[in-house]
Amino acid sequence: MNNEDEFFDAVTGLDSDESCEGVSEASFKDAQVSLKNNGLVPQENGIRKHRTSLPAPMCPRNTISVWSILKKCIGLELSKITMPIAFNEPLSFLQRITEYMEHTYLINQACSLPDSVARMQAVAAFAVSAVASQWDRTGKPFNPLLGETYELTREEQGYRFISEQVSHHPPISAFHAESLSGDFVFHGSIYPKLKFWGKSLLRHNEVYTWSNPYCCVHNIILGKLWIEQYGTVEIVNHSTGDKCVLNFKPCGMFGKELHKVEGYIQDKSKKKHCMIYGKWTECMWSVDPQSYETHKKSERKRDHKKSKSEEPEGTDDDADDMPDVQETVSVVPGSNLLWRIDPRPPHSATMYNFTNFAMALNELEAGMDVILAPTDCRFRPDIRAMENGKMDDACREKERLEEKQRAARKERNKTEEEWSTRWFQMGTNPYTGAQDWIYSGGYFNRNYHDLPDIY
Repeated sequence: MNNEDEFFDAVTGLDSDESCEGVSEASFKDAQVSLKNNGLVPQENGIRKHRTSLPAPMCPRNTISVWSILKKCIGLELSKITMPIAFNEPLSFLQRITEYMEHTYLINQACSLPDSVARMQAVAAFAVSAVASQWDRTGKPFNPLLGETYELTREEQGYRFISEQVSHHPPISAFHAESLSGDFVFHGSIYPKLKFWGKSLLRHNEVYTWSNPYCCVHNIILGKLWIEQYGTVEIVNHSTGDKCVLNFKPCGMFGKELHKVEGYIQDKSKKKHCMIYGKWTECMWSVDPQSYETHKKSERKRDHKKSKSEEPEGTDDDADDMPDVQETVSVVPGSNLLWRIDPRPPHSATMYNFTNFAMALNELEAGMDVILAPTDCRFRPDIRAMENGKMDDACREKERLEEKQRAARKERNKTEEEWSTRWFQMGTNPYTGAQDWIYSGGYFNRNYHDLPDIY
């Protein structure tokens, strides 16, 4: 993944999505009640439970030589190189985007806070948490087909989400999430090199924008794959002028800075109100600037004494190995915890290093086929076959779907027919001035006639 720009766009309210043709919102709720009454939606203390594992463990990748593949691709464009499906994970990129919503409680928390600096802290924690699921996730998600969609409703977390693949060349994914209680809207468009995201705290009439860090995957050819996030993230509150600057630190020569994030929050007069620090793989804290600087001076003195008594060991290994020693976050006295990562399930390593949240994204419960749009990722046969451990079927289905997509594109070219998006339209972002894909509403009306046959 490359750079991402995140954005909360101010709106006055949510799309009413009144029922019309197709499956209405009322019918959708009736179907949900029916599923619950028939025991098809597991419940515990009134809260819906989701699956905590995949149907089958992942297939081993160590029998495949990436270098032998790349040698055959010398001189080809990068987009023309096809990697074996074993390097994929059984999720569409649209589902992978949805993982930004795992820590939605931080957005709800921001909506409830009366102070703008405290709200910025919660938004900053959400921005960091959004990349946390990438830790050790070296599998490649499936490229979405043009017109592919994905929806997710989490009543227990109070939001619903819809995304659509709006372009194939270049690949562009657009998404829109909204609070079920009308407190926030979160939306964005993901381009190959640039990602725009938006977030609105409707209760406070505040709009935030930010850009996510770069993501680097080490040792694609030799050694163990590992992921590094680095770069500067700037979060701007367009209503108050407050700004949060976060520095995702590169690993460094001896790995001392691995996974570290440090930054600060300042108001429009550039006065620093607090420091933010931690690791994107672990937790984030906030503390007043004076306490932070005092603690950092003490750390530098301690590190200086330590460096004099230790000699760094060299290595002859050509692989860019991830450092073995990873210190936990050194908490500054007086700090407030903003966010802590949820532990992954014990069987995560055998299931693509998925989080509990990711485990449930491709879950297809009985009865959902009459509710979801036919273009939903859950109906993709190649992804479904892969999560069931049927790799040969997954390969065949992936090739079939790609060929079907190419044939459809050729047919449109013959008739000079333009592709028409269904749920998102190109428009001007009022805060950045850039062209962006904006949700046009209506998806949750369940009016799914005339959708493309992509599977």
